[in-house]
Amino acid sequence: MPEKRLWRSSCAMQRKKMLDHNVILFHCLNHQEALCAQIFPPEITEVMTLVTQIINKIMEKGLNHWQFCALLEEVSCQYPDLQYSKVRWLSKGKVLAHFAGCLEDVKMFMQEKGCEYAKLKDPVWLQKFHFMVDIISHLNGLNRKLQGKGNTALLLLEEVRSFERKLTLFARDIDTGSLVHFPSLKQFKESTKYELNTANLKNVILKMQEVFAGQFQEFKKEKATLSFVLKPLEADTSALNFSTFTGVDRAELELELADLQDKDMWTSKFRGLVTELEDLEKQKSTLAVQQRWTEMLDLKKQDQIVFDVWNSLPDAYSNMKRYAFSILSIFGSTHLCEQVFSNMNFIKSKLRRQLNDESLQSCLKLKMTAYSPDFERLSEETQQHKLH
Repeated sequence: MPEKRLWRSSCAMQRKKMLDHNVILFHCLNHQEALCAQIFPPEITEVMTLVTQIINKIMEKGLNHWQFCALLEEVSCQYPDLQYSKVRWLSKGKVLAHFAGCLEDVKMFMQEKGCEYAKLKDPVWLQKFHFMVDIISHLNGLNRKLQGKGNTALLLLEEVRSFERKLTLFARDIDTGSLVHFPSLKQFKESTKYELNTANLKNVILKMQEVFAGQFQEFKKEKATLSFVLKPLEADTSALNFSTFTGVDRAELELELADLQDKDMWTSKFRGLVTELEDLEKQKSTLAVQQRWTEMLDLKKQDQIVFDVWNSLPDAYSNMKRYAFSILSIFGSTHLCEQVFSNMNFIKSKLRRQLNDESLQSCLKLKMTAYSPDFERLSEETQQHKLH
């Protein structure tokens, strides 16, 4: 890991020399969040190791797997099967949730197969397990918010800072023993009457909060600059980063901003922008609670709403527009990049040898774009060929 960070730092310095001006160096917010999630102490992460081992034992033979699914159906379990993920560390949160829902059935099945696991009955291990189920569920919630298209770097930063505050709330919840934010752990405590080691669990959360506080410093330092695109009327130009964005005249931008602040026609647009973004977040929250994820994809993207407002400004505010568009071009996450590589797998087929650079690029654009062509207009413009 240190060698990889050193290599990335070296590459960044080389790019900086080539550009001959300052650059803002960010590490992907999604990756930083995943790194923060992996700071659990060994005795906690060993829980995932045992869960994976048991799932492998059930799924390694087709007959075992079929018999286990039949058992779940017979006892009317809330889950028809276990989940298993080899992809990302945070993806294993669903694995833990499904395993918790099938825990009693897993113990019964393994006992019938003569493969009992003592830890599945050990209250100390079960305490850690149920704690992991809940805390990884919260981390997965943050992970979902950091992914997807159309999220500005400012929105991603605000989600991370919001989660830092939630960690304080989680630590207090563990300390008081109310466990309103830890439903799986609370159910375990109430059903077994086991006295939880709250001090140890609280320390795990505080350690995570400490890592979160240090991991996202690069973004936090640029908060004032990132906020300019949403609230330019409240911007303090002395706190903005101008050295990174070439082609922006600071003196001219300050004059343009002073001029804009007394024009009701333009200031009303930015007041309306905040209102529109608030409405968008309300719609997202409503759909998320109802788990209507497909409908959420159809909502207008945050960056497009912001772009539309800035595009409506006349060229008299060219320096402000150039500065805002430069900020909006900052990627807070490599999610889109990774999605491109994933989509390349779908493009591959038996005809892949016929692909050239141009056709591959076109296929990727079709996969990635949200643009929907007006087929009726295009067909009207196309010359009709009559049959003879």
